[in-house]
Amino acid sequence: MTDLSAYIDARRAEIDAALDRVLASTAGFGCPQTVAEAMRYSVMAGGKRFRPVLALASAEAVAGASGLDEAAARDRALPAACAIELIHTYSLVHDDLPAMDNDTLRRGRPTSHVVFGEGMAILAGDGLLTLAFEVLADPSAFLSSGLASGDQRGPQLRTIALIARAAGATGMVGGQAVDLEAVGRAHQLNAESLRAMHARKTGALITAAAVSGAIMAGGSDVLVGAIRRYAVELGLAFQIVDDLLDVEGEAAALGKTAGKDAAAGKPTYPALFGLDESRRMAEACTSRATQALDTSGIQGQLADIARWVVTRSQ
Repeated sequence: MTDLSAYIDARRAEIDAALDRVLASTAGFGCPQTVAEAMRYSVMAGGKRFRPVLALASAEAVAGASGLDEAAARDRALPAACAIELIHTYSLVHDDLPAMDNDTLRRGRPTSHVVFGEGMAILAGDGLLTLAFEVLADPSAFLSSGLASGDQRGPQLRTIALIARAAGATGMVGGQAVDLEAVGRAHQLNAESLRAMHARKTGALITAAAVSGAIMAGGSDVLVGAIRRYAVELGLAFQIVDDLLDVEGEAAALGKTAGKDAAAGKPTYPALFGLDESRRMAEACTSRATQALDTSGIQGQLADIARWVVTRSQ
């Protein structure tokens, strides 16, 4: 995994620099200092940047077929990568609120509401969500990206619609609603209902990350479809491993409170299937994900990313 680690580090550096520029740009638009600080606090706290890295890797995977080099493909996909991370961070800020998971640790430091208060944390999350769509709709105001040229408007609009659906009531928000309603009655969920919940709660944004990168880099419908199939399986594998780490991981490595799902009576894969079967299911998802790539002849980092998902420790 050494080569993949170096790749992820390089992409993370690109993404962090872009996010820094995006957040700095809000000052020029009159964002109040306190909410700007709260937004920056959560976004720049670190994190794996898994979703935006996935967007850039997917752009690279279709670059050759689109007549682009990898750097140009990443440049086109960068606004989508930033938007996905802003949305993901907003979801974490709101998840940690007392009315939701009531957590005090995220990305290795106190959660937003602990530092800034509940009201400001809510506003910071709202600000990150809406900023994501500003970046998608008008990337030239935030980033020096090749996205804004006229021939990119079609992919740009497709990407905005895709990410909006993934983040909204039929995607991530809907999955969170199902999750809240299921607290304390995990025994009532079966394999299909658990998978459906996580396909919205976690999988929708992961799928949107991969697909948006491919769309923005000009991927054909065939390649975009293959990446979608890959990402659906990847998203489920990621959630299963998250559930396993909540049982087996250490808070210091995870950067968040370990064991909180079981304590809250949340429905998880280990709770329903046990640890060993959950690991087998994650491996099966990874196998199906890489098969989707192999069938379509897609190369690059995506297969290694899928294998990393099931071996990660945080």
